[in-house]
Amino acid sequence: MTDGSAPAVVDIDIDLDRAPDDPPASSSGPLPWLVATGVTVLAAALGLTLALRSGSTPACAAGRTLAAPPTGTTTHSGKATFYDSNGAGGNCSNPAAPANRLYVALGPTEYAAGAACGGFLDVTGPKGTVRVLIMDQCPECAPGHLDLSREAFARIANPVQGLVPVTYRAVVNPPLPGPLTFRIKEGASQWWFAVRIGNHGNPLRTVEVRQGDSGPWRSTARQDYNYWLIPSGAGAGPFRVRVTDVYGNQVTVAGIRMAPGQIQTSAVRMYGSGASTSSRKSPSARPSATRPGGTPTPARPVEVARASAPPAETPSTRPAGATARWCG
Repeated sequence: MTDGSAPAVVDIDIDLDRAPDDPPASSSGPLPWLVATGVTVLAAALGLTLALRSGSTPACAAGRTLAAPPTGTTTHSGKATFYDSNGAGGNCSNPAAPANRLYVALGPTEYAAGAACGGFLDVTGPKGTVRVLIMDQCPECAPGHLDLSREAFARIANPVQGLVPVTYRAVVNPPLPGPLTFRIKEGASQWWFAVRIGNHGNPLRTVEVRQGDSGPWRSTARQDYNYWLIPSGAGAGPFRVRVTDVYGNQVTVAGIRMAPGQIQTSAVRMYGSGASTSSRKSPSARPSATRPGGTPTPARPVEVARASAPPAETPSTRPAGATARWCG
């Protein structure tokens, strides 16, 4: 640095070959302090530049954990407890618990803000294996902690144990309980649209909507209570709805009406026998169950106490896709 040249990254206008016009009275004056500060800043800048150019990432980013539901054929190890939803359908806004009462609640990382809803897991414990529907969230459960229904837990272990080691994996293309169902949320109108999809088997990736048989497809935003939202609305209907799951199965159903609170059953299955790329038959509608699909699950006074997050009954302003844990 004695030749007066400056690094390309930071330009510091200091001529060290020329004495200052007004030298300080002593070595304790400001110039040495300024030079030392300049050298420190230059070193820091060079270090940051080298780190960025070498592709290094902050320690915080290295520890970031993305939330995602269990998919594919990977076998996971964990533990299981049990609870009772008392017939309610959980944070996934199911009209009710499944008739066989075999279901599971996942922790926030695997629940993934609703991305796991509607999928199935095969869970193996000391006594055997049980297939369960993902329908709820366990807010305090760490990754790998499954909170099974009482009935499901009894299939794999003695309930007296309360907590047992398990292995589990996602079920790819499980047998479907029926064709796709659609439930427009209470309060929906041509200016605010939200729909819940049922009987899809695999976790869903996208839901797209368009008014009638023409016009552009509009993307929806998944909410953590398992409704797909267009805050500005999708029109008055009827609608075409295009549904795609995480494995690429895709179907389109036509004739979905603006009928808030009613479950509309289509003639289209997500895959397998009865799957179709399109259906013009208007889905039949039946009144929803006594528990509205957007009602929060009551706090559970069971083995693992928790409070379910209530879904919004009015248009949500929370951004979709918040499925990552960021370090502060």
